[in-house]
Amino acid sequence: MRHRLTKKSGNFSEWLIQKLLLLAGISSMLIMALIFVFLFKEAVRFFFTANPFDLIGKWVYDDWEGHYVFKMMWQSISEVPKYSLIPLICGSLLVAFPATVIAGVLGLGCAIYLSELAPSKVREILKPTLELLAGIPSVVIGFVMLAFIATFIQNTFHTKFRLNAFVGACGVALAVLPIMITIAEDAMRAVPKDLRDASYALGATKWQTVWGTVVPAAVSGISAAIILGFGRALGETMIVLMATGNAALVTGNIFSSVRTMTANIAAELGSVAQGSEHYYALFLVGAVLFTFTFVLNLVSEIVLNKMRQKLRM
Repeated sequence: MRHRLTKKSGNFSEWLIQKLLLLAGISSMLIMALIFVFLFKEAVRFFFTANPFDLIGKWVYDDWEGHYVFKMMWQSISEVPKYSLIPLICGSLLVAFPATVIAGVLGLGCAIYLSELAPSKVREILKPTLELLAGIPSVVIGFVMLAFIATFIQNTFHTKFRLNAFVGACGVALAVLPIMITIAEDAMRAVPKDLRDASYALGATKWQTVWGTVVPAAVSGISAAIILGFGRALGETMIVLMATGNAALVTGNIFSSVRTMTANIAAELGSVAQGSEHYYALFLVGAVLFTFTFVLNLVSEIVLNKMRQKLRM
């Protein structure tokens, strides 16, 4: 009798835990859906008050030129407000791409060392230390970039702008680095030991095994780490708000001041009149950013799933 009661209570506990986990999953999906609906509901209203082509640029009369010119710029406070997304997207990419490259190179090197070369005692100390970088507030990284690194970069490269895209990219790379290291290192450790042993049996050295066997086998996980890192770089706010100069310019110069989509929202949303054209324009910027990051996260998840299936075969 006692055994039956214990079994029934155990089954009920398992059933309850299963339902609670299901509820947590459904709640997460529901919250994400509500955010999606609210964001895009507000963003769509911009098209009721403005011309959709204004998102690219606007013809304005230039007193210096003496005629109308087509300008791609974000200038929300002026006689003729301009809400071009081009300089914001350009600024975001000009920060995110270099940050991903810097973090990708450093992250891959750290992941290879932790997974294949580091002694177990060193790995036990080094990996948690690197992961602690994720706990550093982004505002602290932004302050360091603003106060120290920006001056160093200007003195080294003799840049015109002290705060520029490259300074922001260096700070964002520090924020992205822990994600890349963790995912890439996990992907390489998931490579079966049999592949390494087969490489050694064919006479390959340690380094040849790493580059010729482990890295190619884990390339899907490494790709997912890079994609997730790029999405994280696009979504960073405080570092780029403090370190990029916040000039909404269309430029390909990495040492020029830029303004990203996240910095634009953070800088202007607090002072905008609710229900105004400017208000809806900012929500539209948020919707574009949400779409970018959502697609990148979806692609990285697909890549990771393919890697897991490949390693199981």
